[in-house]
This record gives sequence, C-alpha cells and structure tokens, in this order.
Amino acid sequence: MTLDAVLTRIDDTLPEALDRLSDLLRIPSISTDPAFKPACAEAADWLVKELNSLGFKAEVRPTPGHPMVVARHEGPGRHILFYGHYDVQPVDPLSLWERDPFDPEIQDTPKGRVIRARGASDDKGQLMTFVEACRAYKDVTGTLPGNLTIFFEGEEESGSPSLIPFMKQNAGELSADLALICDTGLFADTIPAIVTMLRGLAKVEFTIHAANKDLHSGMFGGAAINPIRVLTRILGGLHDDQGRVAVPGFYDDVDELPEAVRAQWQSLAFDHAAFLGAVGLTTPAGEAGRTPLEMIWSRPTAEINGIWGGYTGAGFKTVLPAEAHAKVSFRLVSRQNPAKILPAFRAWIEAQLPPDCTLEWHEPEGSPASVMEITDPAFEAARSALSAEWARPAAFVGCGGSIPIAGYFKDILGMDAMLVGFGRDDDQIHSPNEKYDVESFHKGIRSWARILDRIAK
Repeated sequence: MTLDAVLTRIDDTLPEALDRLSDLLRIPSISTDPAFKPACAEAADWLVKELNSLGFKAEVRPTPGHPMVVARHEGPGRHILFYGHYDVQPVDPLSLWERDPFDPEIQDTPKGRVIRARGASDDKGQLMTFVEACRAYKDVTGTLPGNLTIFFEGEEESGSPSLIPFMKQNAGELSADLALICDTGLFADTIPAIVTMLRGLAKVEFTIHAANKDLHSGMFGGAAINPIRVLTRILGGLHDDQGRVAVPGFYDDVDELPEAVRAQWQSLAFDHAAFLGAVGLTTPAGEAGRTPLEMIWSRPTAEINGIWGGYTGAGFKTVLPAEAHAKVSFRLVSRQNPAKILPAFRAWIEAQLPPDCTLEWHEPEGSPASVMEITDPAFEAARSALSAEWARPAAFVGCGGSIPIAGYFKDILGMDAMLVGFGRDDDQIHSPNEKYDVESFHKGIRSWARILDRIAK
C-alpha cells in the first residue's frame, strides 16, 4: 500500500528531515529589520532549491519587500494550495535566550525532545512538515501527491505589506480548489484540530466633544455637560444584563453553531475553570448560557480597550474636560462585516448624545469573519486522516483571534482554507527560547501524508 510505504519512509528519514529543518532555522530571516533583508532572500532561495529538487517548478518572486516563493506541480485531482511563511520574529531580548536563537539544537526535556531555535514552531517547522511529506511521496512513488501549488511568504511577521497586491496580481496562478495553512496548533497538546472559523475584527477610536476648552469644576460643574460622564454612560450600556451587545442589529448576521460542531466542542477536554483561573478569574462574563469555548470561538464581542480624558497626571486637578476618548473593538463571527457593524455602532452613540456634545470618529478599520464550508468532503477526509495519525478524534474548532491570510484566500481568490497545525501552547512563539516538539514535527509530516493521500488525488 502506497501510504504505508510513505509513512515508513517518513519514520526512517526523520533524522535527515530534522537536519534540513535545522539548515533553514540557521538563516536569520527576520522580516521586520532591514539589516536582515539578505537573510530573508537567502531563506527564499533555500526553499526554492529544496522544492525544485522534489520536482516542483519553484521560483523566487520579487516584491517591494521580501520575496515570495511560488512552486507548482501539475498533477491529477483537486488543485491544492499550501501556504506558510519563512520569515521569523526578532529575537529581542537576546539575554533571555539560553543559546544562540539561530543555532538550532535538539534538546531532551521532561515532556520529550524539542528543537530549539527562532522560527522552530512559527513557522519554519510547520511549513517543513508539508515539504517533507511531499519528499516522502516523491521518494516512494517517484512523483508528487497530486495537483499542488506551494506559496511561501516572507513578510507575515511584519504585517504582510506585499501580500494583497501580490495575490491580486497573481490571482489566476494562485487560485485553487482549496488552501491549506499550517500556522496553528494542536488542541490540548495531543488532540489534532482543524480551524474552520476565524473571528473578524472591527475597531475604532472616537472622541466626544463638549465645551470649547477645559473648565473649572467649581465655576461650571453642574451647569456644563461633562463628556466623560456622557462617554461612560453610553459605554456602560454597551452590554445588557445577559452580556449581549446592545447595538441594534448587531446579531442580525450571527449564525448559531451547527449541532454537530457543538457536540465536538462539548467532547473536548477543556477545563473552563482552569482557563479563567490561570489569569486570576473565576466567572465567565460573556453571554449568559454560552460555554467559554463558544464565547471565544463562535460568538461576537464588544470590548472597551481604552478610555481616557481630563487630567490623569500626579496630584489632582479639578477640571471639567472638554473632550473624552475611547477605543472600542468588536470580534466578529459568521456573516458579520465591519462595514455594517461600525456604522451601526456610530449611529447608536450619536442617538444618545445630549445637546452640546458632538462625536468625532477616528479611522475605523476591520476585517470580516471567515467561516469555512465544512460540507466540502475534504474537511471530513482530513479530520479522519488526523484522527488516524494521532489516535484521538480530531475536531473542527474555532479561533478567537484573526488569521488574515485565510480571509484573503476567501475574498481575493475565492477559496476556503483548511487550517491544520501541530504547534503546542508552550512553544513560546514570539518569545525567547522558542521550540517545536520533535513529535509535532514527525507526526505533522505523517499527518500531511495522510491528508494528501485522501484529498489530493
């Protein structure tokens, strides 16, 4: 059986695969620092060389920033695009690293063997799981497993300024039936997961103006409107007693969680009390009747991220301020869109302003939520493949944050993305002493081999 032979090949060649990963990790491809621009180009060249050796037609594609890597192999079956990023975070503070962050080392830890280096988990180790799965297929069968495009970016850690223009200019080449993204993690260390919903984000800073200057509270207090009082009254009513957002129409485009997905989440070993207890809290504060997993994965939020006005320095100044400020953000789900949510929020505020108060709106921005179409048979096939590899039922899960590339694939290229990753919560990405478990790397390669065997042919 071809798959069994591929999996055996992966097992037998793990030391060589770790050596190749170490070679990539030695390249200090820090995208945010112009001093490392040559290193980013070196990492792109390294990947192109590896992919060409496997039978891809791979090229470095220049951008105004760091280069993209695009590799193509035409074959039978659905067109699958795999995305990863080869750039890494800065290493500061260097003094907190136990060794040179670009001198990778395999270390034994109480939880097992790890490879320690900047980028080990985010995202070089993750993207190399897919490359090594392709390598094993090529070694065993003489060809690659299907109709594949690989797309590696070099600016993910610095805001991806070149990504959208590049995708739009090359939409015909990059468009596929399905995208695969390996920049996520396992659930609770041992349970594989496929992220199928990502919350969007809408955010705005605004100011409420009143008098034309700050006023003495002894002379004007009681007679003049205080914009901080207006602001706090309005924002104090942003949620009702059940924790629901009070902006009219806010829930119009929010879909209920499918029962099959809800049942999967219920079966996950998620300790709600420990989740809050780890940060010194005890009681969920969101919508009544929702579990914490629902709150952070599938329900929208409204949060006051900052509020200020008047005198906040040392001592006391009995000032009646002329203006008050706030920053508010919304996590969006389902079909919610910032282009609808932010105007509704503004109208809600303006309807509550008393005489002599005006609203100033500062640079609203946001991105919609992404919900993948899990009725596509590829999703269930991938879930089954992951379950077989990890000997634990894989789950379709949500993500409380936003992963912009998944939304770009949907909006620009018109395709869903399947997010499968093998990182662990203690990988210390973006922090000193980043690591990637050797088990995650090994079983990640095997997982992609199983997934490709099921969906790429």
